[in-house]
Amino acid sequence: MSSINELRRLRGSRRGARQQNKAAFFFLLPWFVGLFGITLGPMLASLYLSFTKYNLLQPPQFSGLDNWTRMLDDERLHQSLQVTFTYVLVSVPLQLALALGLALLMDKGVRGLAFYRSVFYLPSLIGGSVAIAVLWRTVFGTSGLVNKGLGLFGIHGQGWVSEPGTALSTLIVLNVWTFGAPMVIFLAGLRQIPTSLYEAASVDGARRWRQFRSITIPMLTPIIFFNLVLQIIHAFQTFTQAFVVSGGTGGPADSTLFYSLYLYQRGFGHFDMGYASALAWVLLLIVAVFTAVNFWASKYWVFYDD
Repeated sequence: MSSINELRRLRGSRRGARQQNKAAFFFLLPWFVGLFGITLGPMLASLYLSFTKYNLLQPPQFSGLDNWTRMLDDERLHQSLQVTFTYVLVSVPLQLALALGLALLMDKGVRGLAFYRSVFYLPSLIGGSVAIAVLWRTVFGTSGLVNKGLGLFGIHGQGWVSEPGTALSTLIVLNVWTFGAPMVIFLAGLRQIPTSLYEAASVDGARRWRQFRSITIPMLTPIIFFNLVLQIIHAFQTFTQAFVVSGGTGGPADSTLFYSLYLYQRGFGHFDMGYASALAWVLLLIVAVFTAVNFWASKYWVFYDD
């Protein structure tokens, strides 16, 4: 009799487990639909299109490696890579340095910290918008606010966004200005560093600079690494600012022709969607390589307390 009851309990538990699995699958169903319908499906479709000649109006025609070999002789593509790499390698370190500096200042107990934290975080929310890009083009224009400020000192300014030598610099400044998100993360990381480490260092006679080099930076390296990876990925995907400031051309003289902007021009300007799909996969590979290199190098400079 006891064995029969035990068998019934086992059957009941299995039936209950199956019902729980069905409920879990039901709740996960929207995520699976999004994964296969919005992420993996379009990715696989773009991978196929990268080996075809497709103009959005006619069915794609398989062309093999033509789209990939075209990149070797595409001078505008090479220019877009140069512009994008310059933008990433200059703006990201400057942005993180500014974010860390302001986080260190606010970590000292500034009055009204919540207000300043919100104000500094605001550019990260609106910095990628069309409105800010239009404002930026106006501020750095020939009769913009920057030139008016320089005029007070007797300096005759120029059209900063219309000169090939300075147009990219204005976009770098815009990206540096959106330092709010990494700053908030840095500030949270600084609050996690034990004060006992600074007290012990003070007892040993270490000054503030020595404490910063030997305690703050090593303990903050995981946060620096996290912000570095995120901001590099974000910088490679920059599109709106360059599109609005240059009027969608990447000018003047392709000085603001970001990779994502050139990809957009090929796909939706020239209806060369097969080539644009190949460009998209190259961008994915570039970001993946940068991310992998950062993870590989992190073992030499990132310090984990455990």
